[in-house]
Formats: sequence, structure tokens, C-alpha cells
Amino acid sequence: MPISAVDTITLAFQHAKRQLIQPFRFGQWTRLAIVGLLAGEMGSGGSFNFPSSFNPRHQSPSHHLLGQAFPKIDPALLGALIAVLVVTGLVFTIVMLYVSSVMRFILFDSVLTKDCHIRAGWNRRQAPAWNYFLWQLGFTVVTLVAAVLLFGVPVAFAWTLGWFSHPGEHLAPLIVGGIVMFFVVVAFFIAVGVVHVFTKDFVVPQMALEGIGPIEAWRRLWPMIQADNRGYAGYVGMKIVLAIGAGIVIGIVTLILALMLAIPAVAVAIAAVLTGKSAGLTWNVFTITAAVIAACILFAVFMYLIALISVPVIVFFPAYAIYFFAARYRALSLVLYPPPPAAPPQEPPPFPAAPAPA
Repeated sequence: MPISAVDTITLAFQHAKRQLIQPFRFGQWTRLAIVGLLAGEMGSGGSFNFPSSFNPRHQSPSHHLLGQAFPKIDPALLGALIAVLVVTGLVFTIVMLYVSSVMRFILFDSVLTKDCHIRAGWNRRQAPAWNYFLWQLGFTVVTLVAAVLLFGVPVAFAWTLGWFSHPGEHLAPLIVGGIVMFFVVVAFFIAVGVVHVFTKDFVVPQMALEGIGPIEAWRRLWPMIQADNRGYAGYVGMKIVLAIGAGIVIGIVTLILALMLAIPAVAVAIAAVLTGKSAGLTWNVFTITAAVIAACILFAVFMYLIALISVPVIVFFPAYAIYFFAARYRALSLVLYPPPPAAPPQEPPPFPAAPAPA
């Protein structure tokens, strides 16, 4: 009987302990932080809520000082900058999607072999990573189109019937439709999340070990899910529970680290603005670009520090998927539990020499 999702937790913990602590290697730790960050395997979560007593109409002296430091920007310049940022953001998103596709395979290899080699993995995993990138790109487009149809069709239908023109006369259909839409949207996002998780946890190992495409891997995975639907449902449930726990811990650490970095960063930013104003600098293309670059560098440093703290989570969750799937996928099981080498065949003992003639 395959191992359950609950029993797999112990194996994943032991694996993460052996890889990260026995022995401790700072170089591997830093490389895993980079791979996990770029692969999107960050187990952080949580939200930041501002106090409800904050009122933007009551400006403090420091807010008034910052308002004087930032003069009005030319609307044409602002529009051009927004257009450039939108195009740059789109290109950057596509590039990072490809990078994350390659890093997903590097992370799989690193956890499976307990050793992380970014350059060698980057050169070796280009072919499956490209197929995985195309899958992610297509899946994202399909998800966006489905979300637009899911929201747009009911809204257009209600608008055509005039429910929004006189909502007081159509309270019952609006309430019932809103409740139905809520559950449909929840089910839709759950389905999208399950497909995403199963793809990176169970499709990627097949692509890495057998060199097949994501569609073929899903065609092989579906009978496995049907044969053990309770096991995979338990895996999803346990992963949600573990992700919530990891998200709470990493979220608390992230908040503490953000506060530690925000205070000196804000002080340096205010000093730089005031110094630039006293020197006669104004907001133009160069100063705005310099500010954006500085903010991006600060954000990248902050994310890397969070990834460095999250390395145990980065290793644990792929190990959890590997040990769970190895009990159901023979190719992965043979790599994770290699059979002992066969003993060399024993040669028969030589025949005794013939006696010498009398």
C-alpha cells in the first residue's frame, strides 16, 4: 500500500534535516535560497493591515515635508513612464516565468540528489524547462480567459436584464446570483490551484526523469489520481495545512525583517530627497530612474533575505512531494531508492590438476 500523506511528513523532515544540517553548507544554503526564490517555492504568507485610525486628511509635519520635497511631475513624462513600466513589466514577467520554469527543474534535482548546482542544472534542463514554460504560459492565458468569462458573462446577463439599473426591484435574483457566483468562483480558484500544484509536484518529475511533455505527463498522471483519489485528496489537504503553518511562521519573520529594514531605508530615502533638493535636483527621467533602480535593488535584497530564511521550507515541500509521489511512480522510486548493486557472478572453482602418470 502506498505511503499516506501524513506519514510522508516525517520522511520530508528527515530529508530536509540531512540535506541542510548534516552537514551544514552555507554555499548550498545560499544557492537553494536563489533557486527557491526564482522557482516560486516561497512558503511565506500573511497580510499587512494598516491601522483604521489612519486618516490621509490629517497630515503630519513629516508628510508635509515629503510633499514639499516631491514637486509636480509633467503629465506627459508621467504617462510615458507608466507606458514604459507597463511594457517593461510585461517583458519582465515573461522572462521571469521562463527563469522560474528552469529553476523548478533545478530545485527538483537539488532536492532529489541533496546537492544544488545552478549552472550545471541550467545547461542540462533547457529542453524540459522550455516545454514547462509553454505550459505555464498557456495555462495562465486560459485561466485569465476563463476568469473573464466566469465574471463577465453573468454580469453582462444581469446588465442586459436591467438588474443593476433598479437593484431594489431585483434583490432576490441579485442575492441568489451573488451566492452562486461566490461558490463558483471559489471552486474555480480551487481547481486552478490544484492543477498548478499537481503540475509542479507530479508532472515535473515525469518530465525530468522521462523527457516527456507536460500533456503526456498529465495523461499518465490522471489514471494514478483515479486509482488513488483518497491519497491525492489527503495530499492536497495536508499540503494546505502545512502551507498555512509555514506561511504564518515565515510571515512573522518577514514582518520583523521588514521593520528592521524599513526604518533605515526610509531615513536614507528622506535624507537623499532633502539633499537632492538642496543641491537643485528636480524630478526628471534620470532621477526617477535612479529612484526606481534603488527601490528595486532594496526589494531584491529584502526578498533574498526572506528566501535565505525560508530555505528549510524551500527544501521541505519539494521533498514532501517527492516522497509521496515516489510510492506511486516507479521511475522516481528507483532514483530515490536505488537497488543495491548486483553481486558479481562467482566463477566456478578450478578443476584439480590431473595426477601425473606413474
